[in-house]
Amino acid sequence: MSMPFTKATIGEFFEEQARKDPNRDFIVYPDRNLRFSYSEFNDRVDDLANGLISIGITKGDHVGIWARNVPDWLTFLFATARIGAVLVTVNTAYKSHELAYVMKQSDMKAIAIVDRFRDVDYVETIYELVPELKTCKRGNLNSKGYPKLESVIFIGQEKHRGMYNTAEMLLLGKHSESEELDSLKGTLDCKDVINMQYTSGTTGFPKGVMLTHENILNNGYYIGERQKFTEDDRLCLPVPLFHCFGIVLGVLATLTHGGTLVMIELFDPLLVLAAVQKEKCTALYGVPTMFIAEFSHPMFKMFDMSSLRTGIMAGSPCPIEAMKKVIDEMNCKDITIAYGLTEASPVFTQTSTNDPIERRVSTVGTSLEHIDVKIVDSETGEIVGPNEQGEICCRGYNVMKGYYKMPEMTNRAIDKDGWLHSGDLATVDEDGYYRITGRIKDMIIRGGENIYPREIEEFLYTIEGIKDAQVIGIPDEKYGEIVGAFVVLKEGSKLTPEDIRDFSITKIARYKVPKHIFIVDEYPLTASGKVQKFKLREMAVELMEEN
Repeated sequence: MSMPFTKATIGEFFEEQARKDPNRDFIVYPDRNLRFSYSEFNDRVDDLANGLISIGITKGDHVGIWARNVPDWLTFLFATARIGAVLVTVNTAYKSHELAYVMKQSDMKAIAIVDRFRDVDYVETIYELVPELKTCKRGNLNSKGYPKLESVIFIGQEKHRGMYNTAEMLLLGKHSESEELDSLKGTLDCKDVINMQYTSGTTGFPKGVMLTHENILNNGYYIGERQKFTEDDRLCLPVPLFHCFGIVLGVLATLTHGGTLVMIELFDPLLVLAAVQKEKCTALYGVPTMFIAEFSHPMFKMFDMSSLRTGIMAGSPCPIEAMKKVIDEMNCKDITIAYGLTEASPVFTQTSTNDPIERRVSTVGTSLEHIDVKIVDSETGEIVGPNEQGEICCRGYNVMKGYYKMPEMTNRAIDKDGWLHSGDLATVDEDGYYRITGRIKDMIIRGGENIYPREIEEFLYTIEGIKDAQVIGIPDEKYGEIVGAFVVLKEGSKLTPEDIRDFSITKIARYKVPKHIFIVDEYPLTASGKVQKFKLREMAVELMEEN
């Protein structure tokens, strides 16, 4: 039987777990040799919550976090939820232009940052956007560009002019009265918004998705149920926390089952393999490109994967051959596939550990408990029959409150009957298993023929010597669009674009055969590991112009 809905807030739920099992590991950072039990972490969260209150943060305030998966990322997640503040998660790959937009659009009152990510110096970026930080008294920021912003917190020990750091915040909290925290807790409701995530903005500016305690805590629980999580599970989490994959599928699925999080600060296949072996992880998450990097690593066979049992592959369609390798060579016999979108908290269909392998490699499972799912004709809105393609929609406790300050966009996404429209194309079979066949806007229309990139990618993946393939539409005067493919070859493969085309012509309809094939070493990825197809389109156009 599935658990009835919890009406608890995230703070209440965590406190209950800490009471029940105080000494169990909650968070482990194997490369830092750092571990927090449920009880130790609960105390740290209380200290930070009190620290935030003492600098003027209260229920309903928006607090940004722009950071890698550092240990205190999770302290901020739980501390803001505990006082009813809204944590605004900022993509680590953002640069100053995108950060400026999110800080302003979200009405941030405070932002917590680390030192840097890859080529971006976060401290310098903040000073560039908010020069007043260097002269204003801490906590009394008066910024022309960001009138709502009052405080900047540096996650770490270093001191930066105009900023608090986490050590000070925790100390402030330890020495402050907790009456205000207790009274705030009493005012919280599970339907309060406590998390805001910005969708990547493939359609114009990013939109702030407002999610509640009820949305993400319950979704995390049912995601864990599909993997048969218990308190003995240890999840290796190498995906970024700023995304639902990290927070909901990872942190909250683990919390709701009393398990342990084994954190990876920044994805590296070797660190993941070492963490699984050292901490005897039972579950592993990632997007397909992460799993491929792990089992393709030259040192892969040196690591013991025998503790692994389950996990989730999500974020983009998984090549069937890659899935088989994860099951056979990485010992993830019970790996699951989850599907959803940020606006749906995010998961609304998932395979389960006892689904046959065929289902797990070819579908995204069945609808999660307490969520209605339907497939409709995108023109008429009518429900389509089994195995007929249409837009996949969902309705239930998991649907977002809306986009922040964007009522029109909200009404476009959620119809008057409460159905969230995904923009994805799918089919469902007679047994209720869903298959995602493409995005409405991903579809390539070549001279009137509808072509679904996923189908061609799956085909290309079967060609000996191809490690990965991404298919895109390239603008064309004659046909409107033609098919292009970017291919990563296996080590030692001598395949040429001509070889791939010649083989494809013998196997698939000619109009589906990629007209242009580009062999590359890697793809442009988002910070969460998804392939950026729009960048591939731009690259294709440039490469064709050069030739």
